Amino acid sequence: MKLSQFKFKLPEELIALNPPYHRDECRLMVVHRVSKKIEMYKTDDKGEPLKDDEGNPEFLDFRNILDYFDEGDAFIFNDTKVFPARLYGTKEKTDAKIEVFLLRELNEEMRLWDVLVEPARKIRIGNKLFFDDSGAMVAEVIDNTTSRGRTLRFLYDCPHDEFKRDLYALGEAPLPHYIVDRRPATKEDLDDFQCIYAKNEGAVTAPASGLHFSRELMKRMEIKGIEFAFITLHCALGNFHDIEVEDLTKHKMDSEQMFIGAEACKTVNEAKRAGHHVCAVGTSVAKATETAVGTDKFLKEYEGWTNKFIFPPYEFGVADSMIANFYHPMSTLLMSTAAFGGYELVMEAYDMAVKNGYKFGCYGDAMLIVND
Repeated sequence: MKLSQFKFKLPEELIALNPPYHRDECRLMVVHRVSKKIEMYKTDDKGEPLKDDEGNPEFLDFRNILDYFDEGDAFIFNDTKVFPARLYGTKEKTDAKIEVFLLRELNEEMRLWDVLVEPARKIRIGNKLFFDDSGAMVAEVIDNTTSRGRTLRFLYDCPHDEFKRDLYALGEAPLPHYIVDRRPATKEDLDDFQCIYAKNEGAVTAPASGLHFSRELMKRMEIKGIEFAFITLHCALGNFHDIEVEDLTKHKMDSEQMFIGAEACKTVNEAKRAGHHVCAVGTSVAKATETAVGTDKFLKEYEGWTNKFIFPPYEFGVADSMIANFYHPMSTLLMSTAAFGGYELVMEAYDMAVKNGYKFGCYGDAMLIVND
C-alpha cells in the first residue's frame, strides 16, 4: 500500500490534550470486521439508540467493552512501564536550554545513557549539561549516535538505585510532542500516562490503548470470567517517526525489546483451543504476538527484539479482536489498525470519528475491532 492512502484531515480540536476524568469513560466505537457494521451508540433491547435528556443518542463508552466478551475469552495486555524520560538541562557556559530525552541505559556502572537532544546542533562531544540548580546532576556528551542522538555519561557518584531515583525525579512524563507542543506536562501525567497494570520498566511512550482500563473495569472483567495474559514490549519512539517513503514496503521500523513468557502463552493458547476470543490490547500487543506466533497460529515464548511493521494486507495469527486508539494520519499505528480491521472499513470508521467529534491520540477515544 501507499503512504498517501492513510492521509486524512484531522481537525486541531480533535487532538486529545488531556485524559478523561475517569480512565474508562472515553467513547468506544465498535467495528465488526465480518459484517462491516460500525457501532457508535448505546441501544435498548430492540436495538434502538438510547437517548440522553436532550434527546441525543448516547455514545458507547469504554466500559461497554464488557458486552462483547464472555467467560473464557482472553485479553493480552502489554505491561511495560513508562519512565519519566524527558528532562530539561542547561548547557555549560552558555546556559542554553536543552531538552534531553532518555531512551535507554547502556551501562549501569558507568552511568551511560542513549538519549536524544534538542536542539541537536548545539550539543557536541565534550559538552557538559546541568540538570538541577545545585549542579549535582551533570552529564557529559561522549558520543554522537544519530543526527539527534547522543551518548551521555552522568557524573553522579552514588549507588545506582539512588542515581536512578534522583534522575527520574528531574524528569517528566514523556508525552508525545503533539501534546507537549500545546501544553506542558504535569505531575498528574506521571500517573495518567501509565497503565494501571504497568510492571516492567523500559518504555518511553505508553501503550496507549491500555490506558483506558481502570481497576474497577478489570475487576468486572475478572468476575465475568475473562482471562488476562501479560506480555512486555518496551514501546519506543519509532511509532511517531514520519514515514518518508510512499511505498510502505520500503519503510523500516526501529527495533523494540519484547518478552513473552510461558504463562502468557498458556493463557492465550488455551483460550484459542477452546474456541474463545483473544483480544490484543493495542497495536504494541499485536506487533509482539505476531512476532512470536508459530505456523500453527499459537503463541510461542519469545525474548528478544522486533522491528515488525504491520500494514494492509496482513493476516493475523493470534488475536481475533483488538483494541486501538484513534491515531494520527499516516502513522504506523493507523496502518496496523487498518491491517487488522480491513483498510476500507477502518478508514470509514475514521471518517465517522472525525464527523462525530471523537478524540484522537494517546489520551483520546478507543476503537474495538471484533470478529463478529
